[in-house]
Amino acid sequence: METMTKQDTHKATRFEIANTFRGIQDHICTSIEKCDGKGIFKEDIWQRPGGGGGRTRVISNANILEKGGVNFSEVHGVLPDKIADALQVHGHDFFATGVSIVMHPYSPMVPIIHMNIRYFEVSSGEKWFGGGIDLTPIYIDKKQAGQFHRAVKEVCDTYDPAYYPEFKHWADEYFFIRHRGETRGVGGIFFDRLGATDKHSLDDRYHFVRDIGNFCAGLCFALMEATKICLMVKRKNISSCWQRPVCGIQSGMIKALNSDWIRKAGRNPFL
Repeated sequence: METMTKQDTHKATRFEIANTFRGIQDHICTSIEKCDGKGIFKEDIWQRPGGGGGRTRVISNANILEKGGVNFSEVHGVLPDKIADALQVHGHDFFATGVSIVMHPYSPMVPIIHMNIRYFEVSSGEKWFGGGIDLTPIYIDKKQAGQFHRAVKEVCDTYDPAYYPEFKHWADEYFFIRHRGETRGVGGIFFDRLGATDKHSLDDRYHFVRDIGNFCAGLCFALMEATKICLMVKRKNISSCWQRPVCGIQSGMIKALNSDWIRKAGRNPFL
C-alpha cells in the first residue's frame, strides 16, 4: 500500500467533485432510461438535518428493469466521535459526497450491477476516494464476464497498471461469501482511502474515480442493449429470486450451476 504524503496537489474543489458526481448520476439515469424505453426514474430530494442532502432516484416496473436505484449525496457537518474513531481520523468537521447504483433486471440473463464512488474529507486535511464496481449474474456467461473485466482493467491501466490486480484482489476478498464458499457474482474491483501519495496526486485519484462512474453508464447501456431479446420474457424473473433470500435451497441451486468451473478455475479467473 502507498503511504500518504503531506503534500496535496489536489486541484478540484470538493464542490467540483460533488458537481461531477451529480452529473454522473444524471448520465447513468439518462442512459438507462434511453435503453429501457419505458421506465422513468422518480426522484426524491432530501435534506440531512446536520448539513447537506441528496437525490434518491428509483426506477421500477420498466421494460428491462424490475427495480433499480441511482443515488447521489453531498453531506457535511460535525464528525461523530465513533465514526472518527472507526476511520482513525482526527478532524472535527467532515464533507462527503458519492454516487451509488444497483440495478435488478427482470431477466436472469442480464447481470445485476453494483457501483459506487465516493469522496471524503475532514477538517484535519485528510482526503480520499473510494468505490468499486461489480457484476452479479444469475447465469454466468464467461465470455461476458471476461469482457467486463478487460474493460475495467483498461480504465484502471490508464492511471496505473497496478490498480487492476490490486483492486480486483480486494474485491475478491471483500465480496467473498464465506458461508457459501463462493464469490458474489463474477467480481470486479473495490478500493478505498485513495489519497495523495508520492506516485499519485489527489487529482489523479479524482479523475480515475470519475472515469469509473462514467464507465458504469456505458456498461448499463451495453448490457441492457445486448440482451434485449432475452429480456422480453419477463417470466424468467423467477430465476433471479435464487440469489435474493439466503437459504439452503437457493445456495444449493447456485452451487449446482456454478461450482464446477469455479472450483477448477479459482476465484473470478476471467483474464
